Amino acid sequence: MPVTKDRIIRNRAAPRPSRPFTLWREVLTAYAAPALMAGTAGVFTGQQDLAVAACTSIAGTSAVVAFLVGTWLQHGGQPRRWTATTPRVALTAALVITAAGAAALLGWFTAQWLPAHTPIPATPWLERLRIDLPVSAALATTIVTLRWRSTTTASPT
Repeated sequence: MPVTKDRIIRNRAAPRPSRPFTLWREVLTAYAAPALMAGTAGVFTGQQDLAVAACTSIAGTSAVVAFLVGTWLQHGGQPRRWTATTPRVALTAALVITAAGAAALLGWFTAQWLPAHTPIPATPWLERLRIDLPVSAALATTIVTLRWRSTTTASPT
């Protein structure tokens, strides 16, 4: 049967089915992607501390944040009404600000408060957390939120 112009247009208009949102896959990707990218950058630039942080604080934060945000968004399999109807950009921005803010506070607490109030000495590794945690949290939250929203049925832009 020859392909007609009408059939081609109909096929283009059909939406592509997206993969379902699977939390374990999102968490695994949230760990592996920054670990590989930052680890590679650390190796090629000779920054051993970056290579170590890639697999610990950077990738670990990304995985934990992806798990927390993904679990919260899934809400037991039924998304909250406002998360499904809020424009994608607004929802992402709100969650990124919240997650990055919480991660920044945790980074500050770890780098400043702990050495001042406990026997843990201030080290360069602790200072890295002030940047690693909020950046990793912001990236993981953005990716998980956008990925989750692309799988929901009501997704206004």
